[in-house]
Amino acid sequence: MHQNGFTTAILHSDRTQAVEHGAVHKPMHPSSEYAYEDARELAAVFQGKAGFTYARQGTPTTTALEAKITRMEGGKNSVSFATGMAALAGIFNTLLRRGDHLISSQYIFGNTNSLLGTLTDLGVEVTTVDATDVEQVRAALRPETRMVFTETIANPGTQIADLQGIGELCRERGLVYVVDNTLTSPWLFQPRVVGASLVMNSLSKYIAGHGHALGGAVTDTGLYDWADYRNIYEAYRKGPSTGWGLTQVKKKGLRDMGGTLAAEPAHRIAIGAETLALRMDRHCSNALALARFLNGHAGVAKVHYPGLPGHPQHERAATLFGGRFGGLLGVELAEGIDCFDFLNRLRIVLMATHLGDTRSLALPAAHTIYYEMGPERRKQMGIADSLIRVSVGIEDEADLLHDFDQALQGCMR
Repeated sequence: MHQNGFTTAILHSDRTQAVEHGAVHKPMHPSSEYAYEDARELAAVFQGKAGFTYARQGTPTTTALEAKITRMEGGKNSVSFATGMAALAGIFNTLLRRGDHLISSQYIFGNTNSLLGTLTDLGVEVTTVDATDVEQVRAALRPETRMVFTETIANPGTQIADLQGIGELCRERGLVYVVDNTLTSPWLFQPRVVGASLVMNSLSKYIAGHGHALGGAVTDTGLYDWADYRNIYEAYRKGPSTGWGLTQVKKKGLRDMGGTLAAEPAHRIAIGAETLALRMDRHCSNALALARFLNGHAGVAKVHYPGLPGHPQHERAATLFGGRFGGLLGVELAEGIDCFDFLNRLRIVLMATHLGDTRSLALPAAHTIYYEMGPERRKQMGIADSLIRVSVGIEDEADLLHDFDQALQGCMR
């Protein structure tokens, strides 16, 4: 039987369900509440039957988006959140308890690092390790270890975790394996292939793609059986045990914590997702061209990009991500070039704190998104004071190369 490809499946996702009035897209449902003619049916929905009650726990619009994300990731089910950080908080805060132990990659997004600090304050023990080496993860294991967390490509150092090795270790030890897939997106990589239990995507980035909506999602791959996971509440131990974890994340993360994605951004993300593969291919080709150009430039000391043969995890990235390497660069400027002067000379590239936009964005990483970490933690993550994080957009390649060249040449005069 023929199976539709990635983009075809996403384009026609809404039409696999009943869409009102023959609309091509699932329309927005901004209503806060949903009424029923029969009170018994209302009660049944509260007790687990499919349906809608109060928008904090989901709407037809977010449900349609979740179906797209699930198809993208090849998972079993997904739940959407207001932001990627709300999605991560939904995982950690609902599945971990005081006294549990979490192992995390040390190469993680600054806000995620802050969230791990909050977990520590709440009594969850956190150990950060160099996740490019699975043996460091193994050495950190404790009897109370419940979960391992990593990103696919680190931001902004572009280190690639040993995703396959960590997956095998987690399977061997019965641990929940959480992978943040934001920097690769499900077009380049589906973490289920390395045994991930849960996959998080910040929908605000490549999946939405246009810098005009915030959102996050957690996808259950169906590979982890929650029957023996002690932190699942009795109320959620219903139906197949492979779905218990995501049910708890949804109930606690949306109902109790209120991290709900509204209908309008959900609709924008769903439409943006239709062109993910087309945009991502352009992000990757532009980023590789820019990395190669800057790698030999007199104004640049070092380029961090997995597509360069000199990158420590180049071969791993090529194998895992199908020969494409993402749209994020880390650029260390040559000695004597001030990072602020350089950035101020850029004409096309925007100075902004986002990534995955169709437009190219850049910022001085140590002075902005990683400033709170302090110099010691930045050094551990390999973030130099001169490091520029570049989220490469889909502009014409020649224009991007020219913009970086003229800015560097101007600083070198």
